[in-house]
Amino acid sequence: MKRNINKVAVLGSGIMGSGIACHFANIGAEVLLLDIAPKEPNEIEKARGLQTNHPLVRNRIVNQNLEKAIKSKPAPLYHPSFKNRIHTGNFEDDMSKISEVDWIIEVVVERLDIKKVVFEQVEKFRTPGTLISSNTSGIPIKFMNEGRSLDFQEHFTVTHFFNPPRYLKLFEVVPGPKCKGEVVDFLLDYGSRFLGKSSVLAKDTPAFIGNRIGIFCIQSLFHQMKPMGLSVEEVDKLTGPVMGRPKSATFRTVDVVGLDTLVHVANGLHENCNEDERRKSFVLPDFIQKMMEEKWLGTKSGQGFYKKVTNKDGSSEIQVLDLDTMSYRSKKKVSFATLEKTKTIDLVKDRFPVLISGNDKATTFYRTVLGETFAYVQFRIPEIADELFHIDDAMKAGFGWEHGPFELWDAVGLKTGIELIKEIGHPVAQWIEELAETGTNGFYQLRENKKHYYHISKKSFVPIPGQDAFIILDNIRENKTIWQNKECSVIDLGDGILNIEFHSKMNTIGAGVLQGINKGIDLAEQGYEGLVVGNNGAHFSAGANLGMIFLMAVEQEYDELNMAIKYFQDTMMRMRYSNIPTVAAPHGLTLGGGCELSMHADKVVASAETYIGLVEFGVGVIPGGGGSKEMTLRAADTFRKNDVELNVLQEHFLAIGMAKVATSAHEAFDFGVLQKGKDVVVVDGKRQLSLAKQEALLMAERGYTQPQQRNDIKVLGKQALGMFLVGTDSMEAGHYISEHDQKIANKLAYVMAGGDLSQATMVSERYLLDLEREAFLSLCTERKTLERIQHMLKTGKPLRN
Repeated sequence: MKRNINKVAVLGSGIMGSGIACHFANIGAEVLLLDIAPKEPNEIEKARGLQTNHPLVRNRIVNQNLEKAIKSKPAPLYHPSFKNRIHTGNFEDDMSKISEVDWIIEVVVERLDIKKVVFEQVEKFRTPGTLISSNTSGIPIKFMNEGRSLDFQEHFTVTHFFNPPRYLKLFEVVPGPKCKGEVVDFLLDYGSRFLGKSSVLAKDTPAFIGNRIGIFCIQSLFHQMKPMGLSVEEVDKLTGPVMGRPKSATFRTVDVVGLDTLVHVANGLHENCNEDERRKSFVLPDFIQKMMEEKWLGTKSGQGFYKKVTNKDGSSEIQVLDLDTMSYRSKKKVSFATLEKTKTIDLVKDRFPVLISGNDKATTFYRTVLGETFAYVQFRIPEIADELFHIDDAMKAGFGWEHGPFELWDAVGLKTGIELIKEIGHPVAQWIEELAETGTNGFYQLRENKKHYYHISKKSFVPIPGQDAFIILDNIRENKTIWQNKECSVIDLGDGILNIEFHSKMNTIGAGVLQGINKGIDLAEQGYEGLVVGNNGAHFSAGANLGMIFLMAVEQEYDELNMAIKYFQDTMMRMRYSNIPTVAAPHGLTLGGGCELSMHADKVVASAETYIGLVEFGVGVIPGGGGSKEMTLRAADTFRKNDVELNVLQEHFLAIGMAKVATSAHEAFDFGVLQKGKDVVVVDGKRQLSLAKQEALLMAERGYTQPQQRNDIKVLGKQALGMFLVGTDSMEAGHYISEHDQKIANKLAYVMAGGDLSQATMVSERYLLDLEREAFLSLCTERKTLERIQHMLKTGKPLRN
């Protein structure tokens, strides 16, 4: 029987409950969010004359929790309007409504007695066959199943979301002993395809997979760092992006999550993992005990491993906890020779052989940390998972690791990993020894364009299931690349569709990428059906190569710079005006030139988590790759439906002038960057390239004809220009913008008004592109623009001057 999820009930509206409710609203589900009813009105309600039975009183707790969640940062909703998909209520008045839903998710406090009371109520109203799950992070299913009906148990699982539910991709599905296999299969597929998660099948063991491995790694590090003489800031330097981990590294992450949360899980593991050979690692070190006593819990308490202080001169400073003195001090600059050697190594996995081969404290740290990790994960199969790739998937999706433990082991080599384990005095698992004896030097292999993993019980390599639904460029790049340079590759996706993949730093668009785009279009026009621009990396593109622009401007090579900008513009125009359909697949950061490329594709298949916008104002210029032209065109197209033309143009002007970046693809429609009725949004990022390929094929099959360049764009001339200039003058006079900001805004105003034409006029795209390029070039001659570009290149942050 086909199962559809149209309505979901979330029981419990705390941080996790409200977050889960918001994410189901994100994907279009109708959500019923319930919590307890207050016993009496509060003082504000009493002052308003409200009685205990008034709906505002009865639903105060759930409404306040949901509102707090919606206002939190980062935003839990793709779009503010999606909150209308969530309906609130309380357990006493509204529990009967769960009879109408397709899935019931319990997210109440982590106490078995309270969960049992809730499940007792659920049994009274739940329709047989309805999915029921708990978001518990550790209560065994056998206890939650006690006293429940057979139908309840057959449809009951743990579905463990990580916080925040929208952003962290791990979705652990833990079936109970009587849960039907079809329910488990459905949830694993639904988590991936509909919720955009990395669904992982876990076993009903303490903390499941993600937290079991993650908390061990953190606790192990806690115990190792003081004997190594490492400070908090040194460990965060060593465990951040250089390892393929989040910028928050170890201690900043703990501060954000909350030390009390980590301690709760660590204590639970120590109490419940009696057979774990590394159980002692979950004992809290003295400095953690001290921090708990002092309530130094992190961000929630105002201080943790880091603390923001205000100095006597009024300046603020982030101080760090000295674990020897247990007092806060200024941070010290951290530098390790081994880390310096990795600066030119772009791929994280290629850094590890270097990281473990130095002669300093950093190498000692890496050898120990990796040895500890490998020693632990080798014994967790089949305890917490049957397949090793589930452990890797959990750590990547739940803790933001670029590579999971077994993938890291592959990066240094199987035999080297064994040496690291023995080096710190730990035993090696028998299955590892047996694998090494076969001469194999890793846990993964690429065979016939598919990733295979080592199956322990079968003692052979088998394909990771589910790959056929995805396009994984790592799997096909070696055999399917038909053209490449240092910054770009053209890859044959099959069925007549080519893909252009960037591999410059942050996928910035420079001469090499532009060459690759043109080559890809050339090849597609000669013998293929369509073209996709996309990648499997963290980001689509951070924009144009500012370094190239800066060097040309500093050297005053304005003719060369003019040619480079025109080449960029012409390449964007080829994305729209070629003989084959083009599809952009943006995700993550899609800024500046990356946004312009997306706007010029025939169609955009955007990941829901696309942070897209024209941000050139931040570096002192206007969009020069067709973005200013395109926003003017899109505003003009809206004129036909809206009589207030100046207001429409102003909205598009502000999208550029305020350097707006959409916090999701859905919000990008509001800014005019994505277009309703043409562009589409997908939640499951792993399927994005496959869906983009399908869209390109569909356009080709329908019969694609090269579009004609536009010459019917209505610009408003002096009427709009005057309005913009008055506005920027007022903003500068009121000190809301700097004099240089005003100059940039006035240049953009001239472009979007179509120049100082005496009346509204129909112009061509080429006309607007010439205006755009002229404005961009003139701003590149400004000293303050060069200062902004230089500052961005050095710090990655905009400068206001």
